[in-house]
Amino acid sequence: MSDFLQQFARDFAALNASNLDQLGELYTPDISFRDPLHKIDGLPALKDYFTQLYANVTDIRFEFHGYDQVAEGAGYLLWTLYCRHPRLNGGNTIRVEGCSHLLWRDKVYQHRDYFDAGALLYEHLPLMGSIIAWLKRRLA
Repeated sequence: MSDFLQQFARDFAALNASNLDQLGELYTPDISFRDPLHKIDGLPALKDYFTQLYANVTDIRFEFHGYDQVAEGAGYLLWTLYCRHPRLNGGNTIRVEGCSHLLWRDKVYQHRDYFDAGALLYEHLPLMGSIIAWLKRRLA
């Protein structure tokens, strides 16, 4: 188990709208961040993204439950995201499982998240959610 990954997970989980200046302690200035919905390059753009994210949710937290360093400066984190957005899922908590692949030296320079974008967003939109639920039933 990697000490770096555990510390990163603790620090990342402690982020909130009032301490986003700490992103510079986690990431290099040229950070490359990707997830199924975004591609962000550079620390200023990442800070803008997190500022917007925290401004639009009423609650968000990450629970980390797996750490795997696969090589020097490379590893994975397994996590569960819990968030509430007033326009998604009736404002109720949404729970999404995911995985982050990180590359680092002294700080993370590449961060890629893998998760089901539908489970986070599309399934909880009023019209799209009904269509996706219908499609899932049909495919099952």
